[in-house]
Amino acid sequence: MRKILIVGAGQAGLQLALSLQAEGYDVTLMSARTAEEIRNGWPTSTQVMMYPALDRERDVKLNLWEETATPIGGIGFNLSPAPGVSAFSFTGAWQRPGNSVDQRLKMSTWIELFEQRGGRVIYHSVMTSDLAGLAPMYDLTIIAAGKGEIVDLFDRDAEKSYYTKPARHLAAIYLNGIERAEGQSLTTPEMRVTLRPGAGEIFHMPAVTMSGPCDIILVEALPGGPFDIFLADRPSPAEHLRRLRALLDEHYPWEGALYGNAEPTDARASLVGGFTMTIRKPYAEVAPGSHVFGIADVVAVNDPISGQGANNAAHSAGMYLKAILDRGDQPFTPEWMQQVFDEYWAHAQNSAILTQMFLEPMPEHAQQVLGAASQFQEIADKVAEIFPQPQTIHDFLVDPAVAAAYVESVAAKH
Repeated sequence: MRKILIVGAGQAGLQLALSLQAEGYDVTLMSARTAEEIRNGWPTSTQVMMYPALDRERDVKLNLWEETATPIGGIGFNLSPAPGVSAFSFTGAWQRPGNSVDQRLKMSTWIELFEQRGGRVIYHSVMTSDLAGLAPMYDLTIIAAGKGEIVDLFDRDAEKSYYTKPARHLAAIYLNGIERAEGQSLTTPEMRVTLRPGAGEIFHMPAVTMSGPCDIILVEALPGGPFDIFLADRPSPAEHLRRLRALLDEHYPWEGALYGNAEPTDARASLVGGFTMTIRKPYAEVAPGSHVFGIADVVAVNDPISGQGANNAAHSAGMYLKAILDRGDQPFTPEWMQQVFDEYWAHAQNSAILTQMFLEPMPEHAQQVLGAASQFQEIADKVAEIFPQPQTIHDFLVDPAVAAAYVESVAAKH
């Protein structure tokens, strides 16, 4: 029986650990926090999982929230060029619903499930120096902890990494009591995104947390801009909500009007931070002849503006699972690690393209596509679908000539 060590208990680490456990592998998981500490801690993400990523969970029977999580039917956009002004808006449907399950709920449940099934969990923070002794004890060591000094083991890939600092300062809060926007479906509400060129974006996401259905509000603020009012002092959830209300009342009053009865879901309902989009080399040598293999955010981290983080974690876990199973009894060499990562990167690079398009001033041809989406539902749905299927961005949004031809072909039908 092959022995595998997984360091990190997030979406990728736990999904892969549970999947390999079900296949009969001897899996050891290392987590810095217990299930109780995860459940009672601060949120770690906004984690809207779209249907292809949810299918990865379904494949390994980890879709435990199908009946309780609010189905998300698609995504809507509102372009606001100035405070109180809406230039245009549209809503596009996904082919199938997604959902968002608070990772405090999901990861604490999964780690308990892993233990209930006989899995071995070592509750201890892992330092880089620890891996020299640990990795030679296992056939394969996978690093799934996307934060902390352990990530620095993996060299930055300068050719693939465009950013050297966060392009947005992030502030999210889990709330109860937000009223539904006019026209929102009660059964499959959409995500909503309000964009302000030169300031940032605000995302509204239906979700489920420990206490039940809720909404998550994520502010993506350009550093130093008018939305960048959370990161400097990391306010409490109550103060976070007060600032958010003031921001919405000033800039998006149609959104602010929905927050009269809003309140944080719990005493630790908010988070702030930022991610530098970075692609890293997929493996690192920690002892002579002993290598560790990175997964998900360890090797390819995105800003959450395109909602790709948790989705790519699920996809990477599914792809790594297949590669490990296919490897059989052969050694897990650096060459094999590079090949597996290259196959994953063929998928994940589309997420990076999508993310960068939304972080940077949007090209004129892409702006024209978004404008056309407010006139034609077919285009609105196609724009929405690039989030669950980022590879489709090449069909109509990357190349200016292709984008113009696509809009003209849709307009010609009407």
